[in-house]
Parts: sequence; structure tokens; C-alpha cells
Amino acid sequence: MQRKPMAITETVEQAGAPGSGATSRRRAGQALTWLGIAPFLIFALLFLILPTLQLMVGALQDAQGHFTLNNIARLFTDDILGAYWISFKVSFVSAAGGALIGLLLALAAIQGGLPGWIRPTLMTFSGVASNFAGVPLAFAFLATLGRIGLLTALLRQYLDFDLYGTGFSILSFTGLTLTYLYFQIPLMVLIVAPAIDGMKAEWREACESLGGGTWYFWWHVALPILFPSILGSALLLFANAFGAVATAYALTGSSLNIVPILLFAQIRGDVLHDQNLGYALALGMIVVTGLSNAGYIWLRSRAERGVA
Repeated sequence: MQRKPMAITETVEQAGAPGSGATSRRRAGQALTWLGIAPFLIFALLFLILPTLQLMVGALQDAQGHFTLNNIARLFTDDILGAYWISFKVSFVSAAGGALIGLLLALAAIQGGLPGWIRPTLMTFSGVASNFAGVPLAFAFLATLGRIGLLTALLRQYLDFDLYGTGFSILSFTGLTLTYLYFQIPLMVLIVAPAIDGMKAEWREACESLGGGTWYFWWHVALPILFPSILGSALLLFANAFGAVATAYALTGSSLNIVPILLFAQIRGDVLHDQNLGYALALGMIVVTGLSNAGYIWLRSRAERGVA
């Protein structure tokens, strides 16, 4: 009678052993997973979270480190509001143009019935061009569309057309917008291509079987499905252009008073140096780009649910 409890105990321990081993392996797997994601978490902490917190603290301090709301209030002065307005216009126009042209390029390459080599070539170029910015991009456009640029000279020599005689300048709002389009269009191609790939052939067949033509399909079926992806991509392009500083500074210098250049002048300049006001300007940019990215994430989730 006394040996039965021992037998029962041994049986229970033997039965529980595999479960304990599985639990240990599961915990080890979770530990390895967290170890694998640790570099990303550390990167986000050091280069995103902590700098943002520092900006928030600096925007609410004066030069002596005392709490103040003066920096936030100065964001609503005419000069700074004008800089934000110009940045909004450049970002909006480049985002709208990039979204439209990029969408048409992606549609033509993916569903336009073009030769098979077109799509991989376009995607490869888009991957390179979407990351081509800063001083090299500014130099490329100055060398092409500057006052003595290659295209300007060719137009003058062969077509007797003086581009700068029309009032155009590469250092103006129009010139900066054209420069931004160089990386906005390929970025749109890369972002919207998966949504176009998600379009099912059965939808077009169902529309045609019900008597709908090509225009009816795109207007009543395809565009409503793609609209969240298109709008979300446009918001991402807006945030991308709003936060760009290297290209604008290298191209226009201080001739175009946009927020990133004004921020650079406040942080690193000798005349307009006001570090805490620069923090407030950066905080305002973070708010604008953060709202744009949040809208993109929300619209993307809607688009994924719609396609699914």
C-alpha cells in the first residue's frame, strides 16, 4: 500500500518532465527572440526615443535651463509660420505629384502588359533613386537645370528656349519641388507596388461578366480598393519631404526659408543661434511627420483588411 503513492509520484514526474522540457525550450526561444530584436530596440532608444525626449525638454526651457513656454509661443510668429507654410506647400505638391506619377508608373509596369524586363528594371531604379538625396542630388540638379546646366544649355542652343527667361530658377520653390520629385516618384512606386500586386484577376473577370468595361472596373472597383493605399502613400511622401533638410540646404542654401533650413540656422548658425527655439521647431516637425506617419499606418491597415 505504501509503494503505490511512490509509483504514482514517479509516474507524475515522468509525465511532467516533457512538459517542463518544452517550457524550458519555449523560454529559451523567447530569450533568443528578444536577443535578436535587441539591436533594433537599442537603436530606436538611442536615435529616436531619447533624442525626441531631449527635444521636448529643450523646447520647454530657456538658455538658462528654466521652464518656459516662450519657445512654443514663438512658433506662431509670422516668420516661423511662413516657413512652415512654405514647407507645407513644397511637401504637398511634391507628395501629390510623386503619388500620381508613381502610381501611373507602377500600374503601367505591373498591369500594363509591358515586356517582362520593364518591372524589375523599374523596381531596381526606384530602390536606388528613392535613396539618392542630399548633396549629390542637389549637385546633379544644379548641373542639369542650373543657369549653366546641361539641359538649360541644350534648350538654349537647339530650341532657342531660355529656361531662365521664363522666371524659372532651380533655387526657387519650383526648383526644390522638382528636385524632391526625383526621390518621391520612385518611393511611391516601391510603396504602392504591393497594393497593385494584391489586385485579384477574379475581380476584373467578375466585373466584365456583369457587363462592366475597363473604365467601370477602375473607377468603381480598383480605385476604391487602392484608395487607402494611395492616400497613405501620399501621406508618407509628405512626411518624407517635410523632414528633408540636406537636399534643400545644399540646393537653395538660405534663399528659401523652409522649416528644416530655419531649424539648421537656429541650431548651428552664428547669427540666428537659439538652440531652444530650434528644439521647438524640431518638435513641431516631429508632430507634423508623426501625424502623417500615423495616418499612413492606419490607412495601410485598412487597405490590408480590404484586400484580404
